[in-house]
Amino acid sequence: MKQGRTIIGTAPGGPTPEPPDEEAEADSGSELRAFTVDASLHGKRLDHALAQLVPEFSRSYLQQLVAAGAVRLAGAPASRPAHRVKAGATLEVELRPTPQSMAFRAEPMPLSVVHQDDHLLVVDKPPGLVVHPAPGHWSGTLLNGLLARDDRASLLPRAGIVHRLDKDTSGLMVVARTREAMDALVRMIAAREVSRQYLAIAHRAWRGEPVRKVEAPVGRDPVHRQRMAVVDLALHSGKQAMTTFEMLDTADAGCLVRATLHTGRTHQIRVHMAFLGHPLAGDTLYGGTAASGMARQALHAQRLAFTHPMTGEALAFTSALPADFVEGLAAWGLRYNPSPAMASPAMPGRPPAAGQPPAMPPPRRRAP
Repeated sequence: MKQGRTIIGTAPGGPTPEPPDEEAEADSGSELRAFTVDASLHGKRLDHALAQLVPEFSRSYLQQLVAAGAVRLAGAPASRPAHRVKAGATLEVELRPTPQSMAFRAEPMPLSVVHQDDHLLVVDKPPGLVVHPAPGHWSGTLLNGLLARDDRASLLPRAGIVHRLDKDTSGLMVVARTREAMDALVRMIAAREVSRQYLAIAHRAWRGEPVRKVEAPVGRDPVHRQRMAVVDLALHSGKQAMTTFEMLDTADAGCLVRATLHTGRTHQIRVHMAFLGHPLAGDTLYGGTAASGMARQALHAQRLAFTHPMTGEALAFTSALPADFVEGLAAWGLRYNPSPAMASPAMPGRPPAAGQPPAMPPPRRRAP
């Protein structure tokens, strides 16, 4: 254990470093820090005082340390986070590594990078890869791979990740390599200036108009808290969400649709398709079944287009359909014929991505 510094009369309100979502501490051992409680902290709750003295850690993490007996007040173990501290008292805290803090480590892994420049890169994520560390997945994530691939990633919140895909969703993601690019990309996504198109295989033959725009707010399902749902904002918390769906082909068992996101809510495409009565193949969380051979939700982020935030260059990328997606289409007799814009190379002079399915006859719409 290494002895931490002693700080007397620390003034609250100083600069707080921005951790990458969770605690930033990544030391493999513990660190002991000792303080003398300043008059400005007199009468405050212990956890509030700790949060000001050790601002790089979250209050929930510090509360866990109190419960674990890792905080001593006036020489005795602190009993509870709500204890009121007194000016002049000694305060010791043993900062112990947590699964969260240990998660932000470099882990070499193969990554499919389809574009890289000084400011950003575009990654083609395979299904099954978790994007960001979370309970149950503290290692082996895209973030870990980015930290191993690029020294710059450790200098950025979330290693430069500006948007996410679900674990079992495949396809394209843009990742920042500089803080300027990251801030710009976040603003562009919020302003709907980044075009994100997905392909999805869904249950049931498509009925009605071939293009449908769904404007329905998405929030936590009030009954099944592990999933999201279309909610009534007058009764439940949620956010406005909008998706445009275009039917590309339909058959008796299901349909192939292109989804264009206008907002980026959690599970938005999956929720909106279930709302339309077309849960995605393999999406058991939202009413789908492991049909057409899909063992995961049949969702692929196939096209990504935006203006480069630093150079102003127009960028567009397409991703080849994964093998299981191609097999899923064949199992239900669905055909995919990319439009000229969708079938064109991602960048001028770049050949089509390996594994791109050959052009097929124009999509047909079967009579209801």
